[in-house]
Amino acid sequence: MITLSDELGHLSCHVTGDGPPVVLVHAGIADHRMWDAVVPALAERHTVIRYDLRGFGESAPPSGPFRETDDLRRLLDHFGHERVRLVGASWGGRVAVDFTLTHPDRVHSLAVLAAPWPGYDWSAEMIAYDAAETQALAAGDLDAAVTTNLDMWVRGPARTWEDVDAGLADRLREPIRTSLVNQDVVGEHSQGVVRGDLSGICVPTLVGIGALDVADFQDIGRRYASEIPGAVLIEFPTAAHLIAMDAPAELASALLPFLAP
Repeated sequence: MITLSDELGHLSCHVTGDGPPVVLVHAGIADHRMWDAVVPALAERHTVIRYDLRGFGESAPPSGPFRETDDLRRLLDHFGHERVRLVGASWGGRVAVDFTLTHPDRVHSLAVLAAPWPGYDWSAEMIAYDAAETQALAAGDLDAAVTTNLDMWVRGPARTWEDVDAGLADRLREPIRTSLVNQDVVGEHSQGVVRGDLSGICVPTLVGIGALDVADFQDIGRRYASEIPGAVLIEFPTAAHLIAMDAPAELASALLPFLAP
């Protein structure tokens, strides 16, 4: 583990492999470990950089205002990478999009997996999930809030727990708990998303959606694919929201040719 300290706290990073750099940005209910099953295949050809966003995993919650895109830029500067391949999942996918909009000269290619869309008109299902999480946290029932997130993002709306790989929920309980404990301070200090014109993204882009994910995110994925010029849309039939955990082999097979120099 590599720790990058600054006036706001510190970021935890992990580097594996050798070759053209790839940065993996985790989902908002996970940390760098969500990529564990994908990294070995990528590291055969690339230097794979994983880091925990502020307030997630091993990274400290922020002590003041910050932007995720600034953190990512400092990370690249620290390792001396002028341009990288970016792969982001869920909230990490939006961070990757924002970084591409803000620093287009630093991005070689972009892969966006189940990223949110700012200002999206969420379905009743998503509103009910948010209300359930909010109610559990207001009651001080962190376990119930964790379970709510596991049901929505790990099991998903299209399958039962018997259909989910054994142990997947257990691997995410701790990361979800950490994200929930820190979400208020992260939300207070985060400067929010970058609103830019997606048609201006001119790097090769891959958009991934899970066929078993919430319908909102399938719709959003298609929207990204239609608005980013030349973007390629890939559907992963056995995956819900966390494609890298549900279908790691299929994701690695899609990413390797896409990330190739």
